[in-house]
Amino acid sequence: MDDNLPAGPRRTVIVDGTEYTLLGTAHVSKASADEVTAEVRSGRYDTVAIELCSGRYQALMDPSAMERMDLFQVLRRGQGGMVAASLALGAYQQRLAEQLGVEPGAEMKAAATEAAATGAEVVLIDRDVGVTLRRLYHSVPWWQRFGLLGGLFASLITSERVSAEDVEKLKQGDILESTFREVAQGSKALYQPLIAERDRYMAARLIQACAGRCKQVLVVVGAGHLDGLARHLQEEASDTVLDPDSVVHVLSKTPPPVRWPRILPWVVVAVVLAGFALGFSKSAELGWAMVGDWVVINGGLSALGVLLAAGHPVTVIGAFFAAPITSINPTVGAGFVAAAIELTVRHPRIGDFQALRTAVTRWHGWWTNRVARTLLVFLFATLGSAAGTYIAGFRIFERLVGA
Repeated sequence: MDDNLPAGPRRTVIVDGTEYTLLGTAHVSKASADEVTAEVRSGRYDTVAIELCSGRYQALMDPSAMERMDLFQVLRRGQGGMVAASLALGAYQQRLAEQLGVEPGAEMKAAATEAAATGAEVVLIDRDVGVTLRRLYHSVPWWQRFGLLGGLFASLITSERVSAEDVEKLKQGDILESTFREVAQGSKALYQPLIAERDRYMAARLIQACAGRCKQVLVVVGAGHLDGLARHLQEEASDTVLDPDSVVHVLSKTPPPVRWPRILPWVVVAVVLAGFALGFSKSAELGWAMVGDWVVINGGLSALGVLLAAGHPVTVIGAFFAAPITSINPTVGAGFVAAAIELTVRHPRIGDFQALRTAVTRWHGWWTNRVARTLLVFLFATLGSAAGTYIAGFRIFERLVGA
């Protein structure tokens, strides 16, 4: 390695005859990318392991993959919120990278590119980002999830700048590890899926893919994972943990959904329909007044959500009429219907997909890029209809009590 390069934090662990050199990096640091390049080019390693899952690896190595995304199928599978969250996470890192003049994940891309050039095997060791986000979402009580999502999207409008010197300090491990320690104390529920579980998962993947088969393995990971990953590898060496295959299997599972949120919409529908029946039994005037409240409140708030997302006027009208109907049929969401209409009247162009990752780094980009705007239409229409369902339900109850 070039002696003039600043050395990032590293650890060395030997398991079953395989020597793992753990190199801690900063994900938006040019110095980290240069250091990784020099380390791989040294020719010491027969294997290079990187902190990426297959999906992130493909996106990093083939940016055009985003252009092949079937947005309609994403929304149909109910993954619109997950895609939006992933874009928000990537957007914040992209903004920091723009400040520092380096591509996000440059050190990971350098590791993969140089490994291919030197003939070293590339091993992907990180857990699928979708699994991590879902486990993170399920790890906190439902009332804290709004704050979690709000904080995620608030990161898109922050004007705080991070200097290159501050990022380089993160490589030394002390600031980053101290930050994680504070997170662990403040919210163990967040620390487990974001950091601790992934440390253990990556250690298990390394043992699973390399132990006893590879001689020298360079492991390129974020500096904050360094100590946890080294500890789990050492535990594996002393046979104090589960079989690596079992660890990977267990930590790849998505927590089973809680039943009551799935049952609650049907309960609400039953209560609303019962309210309509009771209202009409008292008088047709009361019954139709309740139906009017349901349509105006539910449809109005969903349409307002589409309007806030800068949806097409046809989409706004469609959401107004769709929401009151979809709200009494929980198998179809108002957000999906609104997004489908938006896709029809404003079909995203190839350029929108090509510019998506850059567009979402700016707040206004979510409203000007057709792909991102469709995701907003989906989210805002869904939230508006959900709010309208409960508000209209209370209004119906008030009418019945006052009748």
